[in-house]
Amino acid sequence: MKRIDTAIKDCFIIEPKVFEDERGYFFESFNQKTFNDLAGFEVTFVQDNESYSSKGVLRGLHYQLGAHAQAKLVRVVKGTVLDVAVDIRDGSKTFGQYVAVELSEANKRQLFVPRGFAHGFIVLSDTALFAYKCDNFYNKASEGGIIYDDPSLNIDWRLPQNQLIVSKKDVSLPKLVNAKL
Repeated sequence: MKRIDTAIKDCFIIEPKVFEDERGYFFESFNQKTFNDLAGFEVTFVQDNESYSSKGVLRGLHYQLGAHAQAKLVRVVKGTVLDVAVDIRDGSKTFGQYVAVELSEANKRQLFVPRGFAHGFIVLSDTALFAYKCDNFYNKASEGGIIYDDPSLNIDWRLPQNQLIVSKKDVSLPKLVNAKL
């Protein structure tokens, strides 16, 4: 596995070593020791989640607050998504900036989203199977979010507005300036 740093500290891409031949391919998608070595700090994941979505589905931008904050290791098993992580860490030099990475079944890349980030993704392929690990358990009372089209973030979701499929809950999220952080 190889670590590729992004423009935001502690948010990085993992590119696996893929072994391919006439039978197909094999790769190690996760190894706790290798991950901690690449990260340079220890992260223990406690929960795996998976979602299936159609083209244009936009999920996010979500986060967990306080003691329930979550770091995530995200990847796409089938299809292609644009994955976005927004730095909402208090006092961070990159507060309000984001990383956008295309994750797909073809590139097999993963994105590590540290605690203190809002996270979301949009499906660019016909469908996508999205899987991620969390280092803390979900707590409904600690959930927070930021509206996906906040002009202060200016995220290019790569699809026209009329092709986006966003939940009622996500459409009602506040702008970053009004978000509970």
